Amino acid sequence: MGKKKDLKSKKKLRIAMLGHKRVPSREGGIEVVVEELSKRMVAMGHSVTCYNRSGHHVSGKEYEGKKIKEYEGCRLKYVPTLNMKGLAAMTSSITGAIAAAFGKYDVVHFHAEGPSAMCWLPKLFGKRIIVTIHGLDHQRAKWGKLASSYIMLGEKNAVKYADEIIVLSAGVQHYFMDTYQRKTRFISNGVNIPKIRTADQIIRKWGLSKDSYILYLGRIVPEKGEEYLIKAFKQVKTEKKLVIAGGSSDTEDFKKKLEKMAEDDGRIIFTGFVQGRIKHELYSNAYIYTLPSDLEGMPLSLLEGMSYGNCCLTSDISECAEVVEDKAVLFEKSNTADLKEKLQILCDHPEMVDTYKKEAKAFILNKYGWDEVVERILALYRGNGEEWEKKDGKKAL
Repeated sequence: MGKKKDLKSKKKLRIAMLGHKRVPSREGGIEVVVEELSKRMVAMGHSVTCYNRSGHHVSGKEYEGKKIKEYEGCRLKYVPTLNMKGLAAMTSSITGAIAAAFGKYDVVHFHAEGPSAMCWLPKLFGKRIIVTIHGLDHQRAKWGKLASSYIMLGEKNAVKYADEIIVLSAGVQHYFMDTYQRKTRFISNGVNIPKIRTADQIIRKWGLSKDSYILYLGRIVPEKGEEYLIKAFKQVKTEKKLVIAGGSSDTEDFKKKLEKMAEDDGRIIFTGFVQGRIKHELYSNAYIYTLPSDLEGMPLSLLEGMSYGNCCLTSDISECAEVVEDKAVLFEKSNTADLKEKLQILCDHPEMVDTYKKEAKAFILNKYGWDEVVERILALYRGNGEEWEKKDGKKAL
């Protein structure tokens, strides 16, 4: 067992991040969070190593870039990964945890439940362990029995071995207290000031002009509610299109099912995985941004949608309702009829949409800033969580 380190001093920290797929990447919200935290911590003088998977991009080989050793000052290391459904996260978390355990780090920060199954190993070697629960992953529909069991092991090991657990919503915070009597820290994600782009590439590729479409942008997985969205939209009387932008995530059969549902409605467009300029254009020119999820941790795509000044329509699960407050339109989770009704109202009343658009951006950028998120997490790295909460007035639960 390693000696306990004095982390409360102002010395610069050596930090390892693992549990994500790749940095830099838009493969999911976790990847965005790891990148935003890491580059800001490096800018503050800390040393950050991100343990990337060596497997393929989740949406296909065509989206892969070159393997690089450094990004925004962060060291990138690639760990052996079995590139198979349900095994990529498991194997990369095992190999990443072994590497982090033997590395010269003060703090090892695990992201997501499954990878946290291995958090005991670097703990054994004297590292301080932080776990961020990005959502209750065992509830996701795509996982088989083996993967679900590993995810639950990760949840239990996080409770047992982590020095601090970060959660992204009050609902998940109450879950850990009710289920395990484990105190957690509620620290939300942040959002950046976006790049607003006029419609250019999206006009040429799909004929999409300003305010001509309703946008969903995210992973194509069952818990995101795209099936309800397609069923509801097909009943809406409008000339606007529905754009479903995103790649599958070990869910190719589900994606094909959605495409089959939509094939008789020429208004529905599947773009596949998007990033860069096209992503900015899609967000910047949408009439409505919608997130019909049944399950979320803290939806970064919803924060992004509002940051672009969009009128947002989202399910009323607490993880979404807490984010938008009264600055977006809610519909009852899983209720296709209610979603259809809200879509029709917004399509018929552009003045209502304009009101939400005018309020969304300033509200969300003021509420969710990355700088405070980084400061609070660094306080947990140093063991100063209680002091921060006394100063900030926020209590752990």
